[in-house]
Amino acid sequence: MEGPAGESAEGAAVTVRAAAPPSSLSPSRAGDFMQCPLLYRFRVIDRLPEKPSEAATRGTLVHAVLERLFDAPAGERTAPRAKALIPGQWDRLRQSRPELVELFADDADGERLARWLTEAERLVERWFTLEDPTRLEPAERELFVEAELESGLRLRGIIDRVDVAPTGEVRIVDYKTGKAPRPEYAEGALFQMKFYALVVWRLKRVVPRRLQLVYLGSGDVLTYDPVMADLERMERKLLALWEAIRLATETGDWRPRPTKLCGWCDHRAHCPEFGGTPPPYPLPVARTEPPVPVQVQGTMGRD
Repeated sequence: MEGPAGESAEGAAVTVRAAAPPSSLSPSRAGDFMQCPLLYRFRVIDRLPEKPSEAATRGTLVHAVLERLFDAPAGERTAPRAKALIPGQWDRLRQSRPELVELFADDADGERLARWLTEAERLVERWFTLEDPTRLEPAERELFVEAELESGLRLRGIIDRVDVAPTGEVRIVDYKTGKAPRPEYAEGALFQMKFYALVVWRLKRVVPRRLQLVYLGSGDVLTYDPVMADLERMERKLLALWEAIRLATETGDWRPRPTKLCGWCDHRAHCPEFGGTPPPYPLPVARTEPPVPVQVQGTMGRD
């Protein structure tokens, strides 16, 4: 449902959907707030539209292919079969998300689309050098999880793959189509995985044995074996983050946090850092004190 229109710095009307206070937290939205509170507001409160990107869409396509590959018997999970799934999954993706037509609207000869699909094939092929799908029988694929903490905070997200050993040990696996981070940024990269581990622990009372990030862009695999203390720390971190989000929601004080990532943001026309003006705040302001700064490092996930 569409809501009231705001105004950009140039005076153009921007249509936004009806706003509502945030009611849950996912790895992606947590990453948004840690990156820039104003970005979180634009996505969660204002729900401003964003243009699809080639990189993110390719990631969605590759995820879909790797999920569907496990429909085949173990012996038929080959790289040629996986690559053959790409055209059909791309067609399904376009049917479910008509806005993706914009991506290659100006690609009259189809060369850019062909290169884009070829890169998707390379990413899929690289996966076979990192894992052997003939030896895997995932317990879950593209698993939606949601848990409510004792505080009332609801955590939710989608886990790419869950493997369960015969002994009951759980491994959480996430595919990344980008490159692995440098070692000094590994902790931030694991934020999403520890988030999921916390949800699984709260749901199943089982601490996952291993968290595994598979980087198809660089051919690296990052693993981490969590302990209960890790998940307890993550829960405290998320509670502090949620408190900051709650205060910002009630005060309407969403401050931009400029970084090098601003160059990829769709909302610069509305950002004060770039001379823009945010749309009128669509929620009632019930408090006047500013939100408490939260220093948490993390990365964005996929919902």
